[in-house]
Amino acid sequence: MLDSVKIARRQSEIRQNLAELAGKETPTEDEVRSMESLDLEYRQNETRYRAALIAEDTERRDAGSELETRSSQEWAEMMAGFEMRQVALALDEGRQLDGQTAEIVQELRSAGGFRGIPVPWQALEQRAGETISTGTPDPISTRPIIDRLFPDSMASAMGGQMIAIDHGAAEWPVVTSSVTAGWQDGETANVAGPSAYETADRAMKPDHTLGIQMKITRRSLKQSGSALEQAVRRDMAGAMGQAIDGAVFNGTGADGQPLGVIAGASTYGITETAVNETADYAAIRAAVAAFMVANAASGPGAIRAMIRPELWSFLDDALISGTAVSEWDRLTRQMTNINTTSNGLEAPSGTPEATTALLTTSSGGVAPFFVGAWGAVDMIRDPFSDAQSGGLRITALATLDVTVARPVQLRVLTGLELA
Repeated sequence: MLDSVKIARRQSEIRQNLAELAGKETPTEDEVRSMESLDLEYRQNETRYRAALIAEDTERRDAGSELETRSSQEWAEMMAGFEMRQVALALDEGRQLDGQTAEIVQELRSAGGFRGIPVPWQALEQRAGETISTGTPDPISTRPIIDRLFPDSMASAMGGQMIAIDHGAAEWPVVTSSVTAGWQDGETANVAGPSAYETADRAMKPDHTLGIQMKITRRSLKQSGSALEQAVRRDMAGAMGQAIDGAVFNGTGADGQPLGVIAGASTYGITETAVNETADYAAIRAAVAAFMVANAASGPGAIRAMIRPELWSFLDDALISGTAVSEWDRLTRQMTNINTTSNGLEAPSGTPEATTALLTTSSGGVAPFFVGAWGAVDMIRDPFSDAQSGGLRITALATLDVTVARPVQLRVLTGLELA
């Protein structure tokens, strides 16, 4: 029983005894001393009661935070034990899944339909400590697999938020109206009238499916051992990251692709600023100032920029007259979060060559754009294509979509000339 409950019950007993003693017209000396001791105990219990409530409130808060995070912690710990190697062997040899991998696959199957083996997105994260051990007394020691080159994810670097969706469509209501405020002009005058609170819905639908095909030879399955675990994960995550970045920013909205942020700027209502002059610090600074004027960012440090490598090279080579300071030095002195990519932006074109840049900011904890992922990655085996060589052909299917919640948090700069 809680101490506060025990003290509250004792206080109730003391009040009852005091009421009985106070009702006597001529109490005895013993009864008077009893009233004094009960009164002293009552006042002391009041202090103890407040202290008990404070201590128990702290315990409740600690227990509540633990309960709120316990489910996510347990899921993260279970996800850390998911083995892609078991999935590859199950598709190749028909081996039964076991352990945490089997539990996760069973949980994902109950949430949605999959033709193959469902693989959670968290399983594609890179992990440490899963390469093969060295020093094996073999004439030939197989080293960890050398990966292909993939760019880092620009979608996450630019502040995009990935949303997990079980099934159906998802939408976010965004406020579109403004509240009228005004001062009362005189003692009997009215204040500003009421305005309707309106919202617009930004929806994502499961209409776009990304497919990745991987071919694993029989020798790889037999020779690489546990190194295959990391290799498959990194290769698939890199290929998906490259394709997702291309769609998030430059998706055409046709041929099965979602509508990208830059390609669909006019559809989303994103402001496009046509610079159409030589790229320099002043051009980008004007766009940053527009962000702050629109109350979307509190300063240049809160803004993320995505540029092409050619723009970095041009700005770094453009020295201010009479100094050793370049336009790039001026830019990075104010903006600390600049990402260079050749995947999310189209190559420079035109005469003179001009490129595009994207600026984003997270305002009020809301991401500039959302990437929705339905369910898990569906891993399907093709048993016929590589049957003669004994290889394993895997197709990974992922359903994704992109949407922009508040267009004011993004800005596209076009016509940044590199000459």
